[in-house]
Amino acid sequence: MVLQSCKLSEGILNQYALRPFGEEIAFKVHYWGVNPEHFNNPLHRHSFFEVCYVLSGEGLYKDLDKKYTLKKGTVFLSRPNIHHQILSETGLFLVFVAFEILHKKSKDDTISMFNQLAKTNKICVNVADDSPTALIWRALVDYTSNGGTNDLNLIKNMSHTLLLSFYSMFSEAHQRSQNQEKMFSNTSSTHLYQAKLFIRDNLSEPLKLEHVANYLHISSRHLSRLFSNELSESFSNYIRKERVKEAARLLEMTSIPIKEIADVTGFGSVHYFTRVFTTMMNVSPAMYRNDYVKKK
Repeated sequence: MVLQSCKLSEGILNQYALRPFGEEIAFKVHYWGVNPEHFNNPLHRHSFFEVCYVLSGEGLYKDLDKKYTLKKGTVFLSRPNIHHQILSETGLFLVFVAFEILHKKSKDDTISMFNQLAKTNKICVNVADDSPTALIWRALVDYTSNGGTNDLNLIKNMSHTLLLSFYSMFSEAHQRSQNQEKMFSNTSSTHLYQAKLFIRDNLSEPLKLEHVANYLHISSRHLSRLFSNELSESFSNYIRKERVKEAARLLEMTSIPIKEIADVTGFGSVHYFTRVFTTMMNVSPAMYRNDYVKKK
């Protein structure tokens, strides 16, 4: 990120990205900044968060009694109400943002996250150029410095994502593990949803457990466990229910012969279809269709 791009971005962000809102949390940005020659500043504190990204140069960051080395690619956090100081003999090229949480427009759990961040001991990340935070920050500067004001919503969304990423970057190990557990849970839910879509759209196929697992690039054991844990039923029973559900729909909405319905819903034979359908619906396919026609 060259100086001219950073300066252009600074002006646009200070005009359009001071109130990045999201469904869970809203921020108030006090300022976006860039300083290509940051030397020493006095020991001070402020009531909000400030995060700095070192683009070039070397120096030291003091947080209370601790000192942290600053170099290219470092991202460091100034916590609210903590005395801190930046020192450099040769000058640092910094981009930075100062912000706080808008409590009235944020949910309690996300407020709690950033309250934890205010107490973190993880202050400085030295090799951060390839981190999500740095990648988003550079993308935001590139976009806003290259005529990106055509889409102000995108600028606000990118700004919000950047600020939200600071929690993941600076949270300590036990906090990260909680995030990872939540991410794992979200991934599992996605896999289950994809499996259900695949089953729905391929009912005429055999739909073996290993085939669906291979499609999702997960193990058969993991997929089986997802159905047991999330739906409280086996994979095979879910398949049977979906086949019967689709068969019932076809019996109601079409005049397709029952033998053909057995084929397109993957039962293989009309005898097996009739047995399973009757067991689950307490009525044979033919009687189910007749009853539905009578009710219309």
